[in-house]
Amino acid sequence: MQVMRVMDGKAACGLIEPLTALVVRAGTAILAVNRAAMQIDGKQDGSPVTEADLAADRIIGEGLAMLVPDVPTLSEERTQLATPPFRDSFFLIDPLDGTKEFVAGRDEFTVNVALVTGGVPLLGIVSAPALGLLWRGVVGHGAERLRIDGAVTGPAEPIHTRAMPKPGEPWVAAVSRSHGDARSEAFIAERPGAVRRTLGSAVKFGRIAEGTADIYPRLGPTSEWDVGAGCAVVTAAGGRVTDSEGGEIQFGQRKGDFIVPEFIAWGDPKAIPKAVGPY
Repeated sequence: MQVMRVMDGKAACGLIEPLTALVVRAGTAILAVNRAAMQIDGKQDGSPVTEADLAADRIIGEGLAMLVPDVPTLSEERTQLATPPFRDSFFLIDPLDGTKEFVAGRDEFTVNVALVTGGVPLLGIVSAPALGLLWRGVVGHGAERLRIDGAVTGPAEPIHTRAMPKPGEPWVAAVSRSHGDARSEAFIAERPGAVRRTLGSAVKFGRIAEGTADIYPRLGPTSEWDVGAGCAVVTAAGGRVTDSEGGEIQFGQRKGDFIVPEFIAWGDPKAIPKAVGPY
C-alpha cells in the first residue's frame, strides 16, 4: 500500500520555487491558446471548459507527478480520479480559474495551486498570467507578489494584508463579476460607504493579500479548487478565510463533495466579529 506524505511548513517552503515555475508554465500555455478559435465544451454543472484549461491541467499534473509523486492531487478537471477524504497532504488545483472571464476576452483569470495538509491550505500560488502577476505564500512563513512574463521577471515583493478601516473610513470589498449573490451584497451593505471592486477569479484573494482590498465575501456555494490557494495566500499574508460564523473551512474531507458552501476572506482578522466564534 502506498504511503502518503504529510507535508509541513518547512517542506512547503522547499517546494515554493519549483511549484511557482510549474504554475508560470501553465499560465504561458493558457496565453498561447487562440481564444477566438478555441473549442469550448460544457461540463455537467454547466460551466465551460476549454483547451486552455486542459493544457494547463496537463502541465501541472505531469509536473507534480515528477516533483512529489507520493502526494495525491485533486484537480477541477480530474475529479473522477480523486479519492477523498484526504487524511494527509494533497494538492488542490484549478488550472484555469475564471474560464468565463477567459472566454469573454478579459484578463482576470488565474492558475491556482494549493498544498493542503490535514484539511487546511498550507501553501498557495495564485497566478494571473495576463496581468503579469503572481501571489504566493506559505502559512507561517509569509506571502509575496511577483511579476511574471513567461518567467519570473524580478525579485519577490513581500506583501501583507492591511488593518481594517477606521470608523468613518470606507471598506474596499472585492466582489465577483460573474457570481454575485444577495447574501454577499447584504453583507457588504452592512458596511456603509463600502467601495465595491469588481474582479474576476482568484485575483480577489491576491488583492486582499497585498492590502489593496479589505474583505471578500462569497456567501454562496463555490468549489474547493476556487478557494484553497487563495485561502493559503491570504492567511500567509496575515488575513483569515472563514465561513460566515468565523469557523475554519476544511478541504478534501468529503468524498464526492467538493463544495465550499460559503466563505469570507478577511484582510484583518481583528475585523471578524468576536460573537460568531473562536479565532
